[in-house]
Amino acid sequence: MNEKLNHFDAAGNAIMVDVGQKNLTERIAIASGKIFVGDEIFSVIKSGSSKKGDVLGVARIAGIMAAKKTSDVIPLCHPLPLSHCALDFEMLPEESAVKVIATVKTTWATGVEMEALHAVTIALLTIYDMCKAVDKKMTLGEIHLEQKTGGKSGEFIF
Repeated sequence: MNEKLNHFDAAGNAIMVDVGQKNLTERIAIASGKIFVGDEIFSVIKSGSSKKGDVLGVARIAGIMAAKKTSDVIPLCHPLPLSHCALDFEMLPEESAVKVIATVKTTWATGVEMEALHAVTIALLTIYDMCKAVDKKMTLGEIHLEQKTGGKSGEFIF
């Protein structure tokens, strides 16, 4: 079995990684993704004229909630005490897209990459949900880890 795949034991069984002996350090992860919405929905989001309310405000709350619940939906993730979670949005008129950026922090024995990625994904899905009555032709994409710091593996920048 590949030693880099640490969610498997020597027999190939899925396991939760034992992080009990790891040092508690500050860990930060930043992830991002985009939803490509077309001109009409882009205008609705930008003007705040959605009949369902503040699209980006609701997406922000959904993303924060998702980060806090990551271990409930990703089977081998540890439940983490998050010290910070922020979601920011960039309106990209040239692409008729919205970029979501999640920053998640903890001081613990394992990283918060999954929490940041989960926050981005759920925020994007929330934007889709709130805008689908206008037009269902939206695409989610480019979801990825931008960077992470802390822990044994150190810094990662995409």
